[in-house]
Amino acid sequence: MRKTLNPLVLILLLVTATAVNVAAQCTLSGPATVDNHLVAASGGNLLPNSARAQAIISSLGNLPEADTLIYINPQRILNEAVPKFMSAKDVEGMRKSFEDMKTMAGVDPGKLDYMVIAVRFKKPTADLKFQPPEFMVVSSGDFSADSLIAMARSVASKWTIRDEMYGDKTMGLVTIEPLAKESEKNPFLKSFTEMGIVSLNANTIATGSPAYLRSAIDAGAGKDRISPENLNLLVRDPNALISFAGRPWHSFAQSFGMLGTETTPRTPRCESKIGDMYAALTMDATNFMIRGVSNADNPDTARILANLYSTLLNYAATSIKEPSAQKVLNALAITAEGDEVLVRADFPQQMVMDLVRQQMKPKQAAADVTKPETPAKPVTKRRRSKRKQ
Repeated sequence: MRKTLNPLVLILLLVTATAVNVAAQCTLSGPATVDNHLVAASGGNLLPNSARAQAIISSLGNLPEADTLIYINPQRILNEAVPKFMSAKDVEGMRKSFEDMKTMAGVDPGKLDYMVIAVRFKKPTADLKFQPPEFMVVSSGDFSADSLIAMARSVASKWTIRDEMYGDKTMGLVTIEPLAKESEKNPFLKSFTEMGIVSLNANTIATGSPAYLRSAIDAGAGKDRISPENLNLLVRDPNALISFAGRPWHSFAQSFGMLGTETTPRTPRCESKIGDMYAALTMDATNFMIRGVSNADNPDTARILANLYSTLLNYAATSIKEPSAQKVLNALAITAEGDEVLVRADFPQQMVMDLVRQQMKPKQAAADVTKPETPAKPVTKRRRSKRKQ
């Protein structure tokens, strides 16, 4: 793994430097919207048409705005993907453990509809202090949210949990004492010293930053909800195992004052969607597939960036001698299409399973090769001769 780190980090740093440089010249603003080229890159299938996908979008539509979203599909991961890497006996054991969890805790992980990690970035304070982002994890499925929270309270009895009424919801708040003490020396940690949990509806539970949970309660009542475009972008492939959607450079602009502070908004100089991205891991009957799209603002920049990334990718593939890493790098295809840089890769399921099994094998202990000891030369005592007097 260490061999693959440097080239991949280099690629990441170059992407970051390029986008931040553009963001510094042209501030991003406004809510996220769907780019036409992004739609084209996805084959025009931006709005998932399955009943389950529509139900998920409807449920997530009650959440507050987010700058970064990660969508996890537990049902496909646990019921379709994971069993491919396990023996029949292990699969049976896993499902039995799920049944036990359902009996004990009232929740079956294999029947969760979704888990979503949401992150939002904040503007600086009036005195120009950077504010760490807020995060929230939302889970929904075949379980009772109130019962699950009640059980969590009993398990975490050693923590001091205090209740706070907000709207018609009761939030459970807890202070993380180790972080609270550390935040006295490092103010950056202050935003992470308190965590909350709340039931958003009968089968949806949210944990995370208390301020973000309050916004989620407000959004459930119809105030400042997340834009449908962001959700459609996130769940546009209803079969994805995991998908990601974000606006990293907008988040950078917001966090570092390009859009003003909490008390003094700043009018943006221009609008750009550079850096807005979507990525997903999905699978079909024979392959695991990676799909990614990143906005490059214009066709020329898209071609330049695609050529740059391809060059760095080729360099990494030729520099790394590890066969498994070469297979992964050689499968990646980076192209430019309109204003977008597209990343595609198809990995045969058998190849992935072989790689995983190979990594999971216990390493054979290297035989201790000891150098034969050189026999010590016998010590010969010198005879002293007596001097004649």
